[in-house]
Amino acid sequence: MWRLLHVIAIGALVASAVYVYSLKYQTIYASEQILKTRHLIARERDAINILRAEYAFLTRPDRLQALADKQLDMQPLSLHQIVKAGDLPEPAAKIDSIGRKLESLGFSGPTATPNAGVTGATPSTR
Repeated sequence: MWRLLHVIAIGALVASAVYVYSLKYQTIYASEQILKTRHLIARERDAINILRAEYAFLTRPDRLQALADKQLDMQPLSLHQIVKAGDLPEPAAKIDSIGRKLESLGFSGPTATPNAGVTGATPSTR
């Protein structure tokens, strides 16, 4: 009887050791994955910073002005092109296209709605 209990105890000990080692290796694998992800995040942040620096370099005002002068063939602004806000025309009135369609179909008059009775209460259902 004691031998059977010893065999069961040794088996439980070996099983728990196997479980602990497998748990240890799963933990190591997960920590390596976290480290790889952190490195990828850092690499992407560096790439974003590089792109921001390139964008800032390409959108320098002196560079854009030189390109505009070279490529666009624009004329300088003259004083007769500047107007006051009061000189601008009023916006066009909004058109109710659905209302016009209903009027053209003859639905512009008052509609006859059903009467709920003299008191205005809804009838009871039984």
